Amino acid sequence: MNILTVAINHHTAPVEIREALHLNEDEVRALTLKAKEKIFKEGFILSTCNRTEIYCIPKNLNTLHKDIQDFLLNEKPGLNVSGEHFQYFSSTDAVKHLFSIITGINSQLIGDNQIFKQVKSSFQIADDLQSSGFLLRHLFASATHAGKRAITETGISEGAVTISFAAVQLIEKIFSSLGKKTALVIGAGETGEIAAKHLRDRGIGKLTITNRTQERADQLAETLMCSTIPFSDFKKQLHQFDIIISATSSNDLILTKDDISTSIKTRKGSTIILMDIAVPRDIDPESKELDHVFYKDIDSLNIIIEHNLKKRHSEIPKVEKIIKEELEEFSSWYSSLDAAPTIRTLREHFENIRAEEVKKNKNKFTESDQDKLEIITKRIINKLLHHPTTELKKAAEQENDSAITKTKVGILKEMFGIDQHHPENNEKEK
Repeated sequence: MNILTVAINHHTAPVEIREALHLNEDEVRALTLKAKEKIFKEGFILSTCNRTEIYCIPKNLNTLHKDIQDFLLNEKPGLNVSGEHFQYFSSTDAVKHLFSIITGINSQLIGDNQIFKQVKSSFQIADDLQSSGFLLRHLFASATHAGKRAITETGISEGAVTISFAAVQLIEKIFSSLGKKTALVIGAGETGEIAAKHLRDRGIGKLTITNRTQERADQLAETLMCSTIPFSDFKKQLHQFDIIISATSSNDLILTKDDISTSIKTRKGSTIILMDIAVPRDIDPESKELDHVFYKDIDSLNIIIEHNLKKRHSEIPKVEKIIKEELEEFSSWYSSLDAAPTIRTLREHFENIRAEEVKKNKNKFTESDQDKLEIITKRIINKLLHHPTTELKKAAEQENDSAITKTKVGILKEMFGIDQHHPENNEKEK
């Protein structure tokens, strides 16, 4: 199968190069359209914070990985990028690489469940722009099936492996229901924003943001549909919150033990959770000595994360088994698109239908007419199949590009319902 992949990712390039080659959705769409004109017979582009990869069945059989690499680099001129920053994959290896990405075992963060959505989104863009044809659409279906199996059949994505998510998961274990709880997130940077989003997604009763720069707090609050309080006033209102997550970039403590003690007195013994996920720390660690205070800092959360990462790594062999099975299934389907066995299968399919219908109705004919019925129906089948079988034979003998032949074969098999290797068919059987 003439599938080529050119990839730059966290395995091959430092972050500054990955950032420079990153493509937003508009850029992906524009580059895909340009690639359709110059390179793609079929193809799609995947670009995330950790990777930019091009998958294609090229128009020209002589197209090399270097041609695709140069095509990408021409869109981002002036970068100090060399061939060593890229990975090349062909044929089955390209399919296996895609499967390893969508299942999460090729991610920088093993089991990253965002990558499944990102890959599916790249598939959708290719479909929207009509840069995916018969072969790649089947690859999309097979990859999606592999990704779903990894999620449902293994624990590769289970357990928090980021500080923000670990903090929120721990909060959920302390407070069984967040619907009636109030939370304050101090700091509206990336870490604080992620923590706030996790709280919102977990159904927190009331969410409030405070930040030194009020404009940034207002922007995040608008996105999350929550409230803000001025940074200069938040200490006076600490007692209103059951949960405090602090994630600022301050070099000094912003909450002392006395601040927390005063808040506890006002709360009259009601439990308060303090999650200090800042480096350096924002909250005085001696606060954990106070009654009714549950305190965790980034070091204690890292212990949880390391445990979860070990569990995820232990699931990799299960995912690799799924990838092997799905790769074998895809390869089997692709091999079934050869012209000769398809012609044979197609004739057998029509002959079975003919024989079954003759058997059902032969008693309606006299014995002498039954022989004529056999002869006439076989002639009809031969005439119906003469043109498609002749065209398939011509394609197999004359086409330089096997992708064209396999596309014709695949469409024919789907039209007459003789495709037994499609992931959707397998899903129904299960």
